Amino acid sequence: MKPIATASEHTVAARAAPSRQPGRWKRLGKDIAKSKYLHLLAIPGVIYFLIFHYVPMYGVIIAFKDFSLAKGIAASPWVGFDQFVKFFNHMYFWRIIKNTLALSLLQLLIVFPAEILFALLLNELRQKLYKRFVQTVSYLPHFISLPAVVGMLFMFLSPVDGVVNTTLHKLIGMEPINFMGNSDWFRPLFILSDLWTEVGWGAIIYLAALTNVNPDMYESASLDGAGRIKMIWHVTLPAIQPTIVVMFLLQIGKMMSLGAEKVLLMQSPVTFEVSDVISTFVYRRGLEFGEYSFTTAVGFFNSLINIALLLSANWIVKKTTDHSLL
Repeated sequence: MKPIATASEHTVAARAAPSRQPGRWKRLGKDIAKSKYLHLLAIPGVIYFLIFHYVPMYGVIIAFKDFSLAKGIAASPWVGFDQFVKFFNHMYFWRIIKNTLALSLLQLLIVFPAEILFALLLNELRQKLYKRFVQTVSYLPHFISLPAVVGMLFMFLSPVDGVVNTTLHKLIGMEPINFMGNSDWFRPLFILSDLWTEVGWGAIIYLAALTNVNPDMYESASLDGAGRIKMIWHVTLPAIQPTIVVMFLLQIGKMMSLGAEKVLLMQSPVTFEVSDVISTFVYRRGLEFGEYSFTTAVGFFNSLINIALLLSANWIVKKTTDHSLL
């Protein structure tokens, strides 16, 4: 009868036996060698992010200091979380949080779905020349500078000689409206201008994803009696779902980072109540008043909120679908 080996003997034998699997570093080296040209192409981007995004992170420590230009970062005294407490107790804290969330949610609920819808509509066009013409015309506004876009808004919506007010007065006798000087119109105009400049450009990535949809799936759905709407719902949308999920998560991750440029160009003292957001608050207090430590603390808090929103959305998406960022 063959003796049964003990657990300790199995352990010794396992340690003594040569490993058949290649080492982790050896596999990594082979993977890098296979795609060495791709890694070479990525080097400039990596260097850019290291120099302009990671190295400047050292300056975040001034959020915990009473920073002085004369003393420098190292010699400035530590104040702990005083700058954060100052921000939380600021009289405009809830106003800028509310305005930032309002504009970001409107972009998420209106502009983001509009990009997908526009891509689906373009995908249904069968005349290639007309499709290319519409696509080109739709994404060209993206390349117009923000000052020019806002200048066009002021020109078209002028209460004196603007095209909109003049037309409304001639057609229905409506009195001129100062659109750009009315707080009730700030958010609608902000989103409408975003639709004009960004929908065509944002649809490009979904159109690229649509090129990977297998045409046989449409033929099978057509044989089953499905119409165009059902094909879009049951074939097209599931096929581009991974792209939609990734773009949605990226949009969530920058919700609180609403750019200051467009808001600053559009806002006026009359619309401050609805237009003042975190980025404009940081610009005003940092560059105009020189409160560098305070505004760094505000920006750091903003980044933490963005990370929390991104991780939360990613966790929810991961639990409900098969696609996520992490």
